[in-house]
Amino acid sequence: MTEPAAPAPAVLPRLPLPAPSPGCPPPHPSPRVPKLRLPPGSCDAHCHVFGPVARFPYAPDRTFTPLDAPKEQLGSLHAHLGLTRTVVVQSSCYGHDHRVLLDALAAGGGRVRGVALIGETTSRAEAEELHRAGVRAFRLNFLPHLRSRPTNAEIDAVLDRVDGLGWAAQLHVRGDDLPDLTDVVRALPGRVVIDHMGRVDLAAGRDSPATRTLRALLDTGDVWVKVSGVDRLSLEGPPYTDAVDLAASLVAYAPERVVWGTDYPHVNITGDPPDDGLLVDLLERIAPEPAVLKSLLVTNPAELFDFDE
Repeated sequence: MTEPAAPAPAVLPRLPLPAPSPGCPPPHPSPRVPKLRLPPGSCDAHCHVFGPVARFPYAPDRTFTPLDAPKEQLGSLHAHLGLTRTVVVQSSCYGHDHRVLLDALAAGGGRVRGVALIGETTSRAEAEELHRAGVRAFRLNFLPHLRSRPTNAEIDAVLDRVDGLGWAAQLHVRGDDLPDLTDVVRALPGRVVIDHMGRVDLAAGRDSPATRTLRALLDTGDVWVKVSGVDRLSLEGPPYTDAVDLAASLVAYAPERVVWGTDYPHVNITGDPPDDGLLVDLLERIAPEPAVLKSLLVTNPAELFDFDE
């Protein structure tokens, strides 16, 4: 007697992937191999991981939708560029769901640190779990396209959750707002990191109120600056000479309190994504002395994000 055929396994419908937002193009398809040889232990101190969205879905109330850029894609890029340490910044499109960040940290073998988005709904236990996983900073977004400005009560709630963990506060601000945020920056305990050179408007000149504020904050000794995002700030396009000049001036001004990152995979941008190999080669102009380059890429991020030297 012929056995009845086994029923075919049920085929679950595949949900369509969300379409990316305008300003979220694919990364550069073929970044060049950098000519600049980076010192051992060099760190990309600002980058993001997105997806795969089927495993790590985005927050329903997000303000933008990126393409998938999972940790494996980021790792391949870093191997191509000569970077061996990483700081993954939690994106606002994930809100306070840190599963994608925790996954990247778990796979990093001690070479990855994280920057979290802590909210009023985040428990102290969750903050401690993030710390054990490798988070060493929290981010406050002041850009209107990402969220409304955090209130004093929200900032106090974040500080309460992370009290005693030794994390830095990382601020994402718009240059025009920087002078008005001076009191907020000075009131934060511990180290404060300003993302992307404060996103100052280069059209206002190198001695604008925003740029003067950035230098004055560096003078406090507790403020650090990420000299990342030259492609975002530049008014000229590649090789971003105007923004590179600003980055070089900040590195020369406070070489012990600057770090650098690719900002990969370059979301919420205008125009084409930058060549990440070019961004690495521009470091030769941003930090032309080998000792300063090592501070920018190795020593400073090791101190700020608690990497082993």
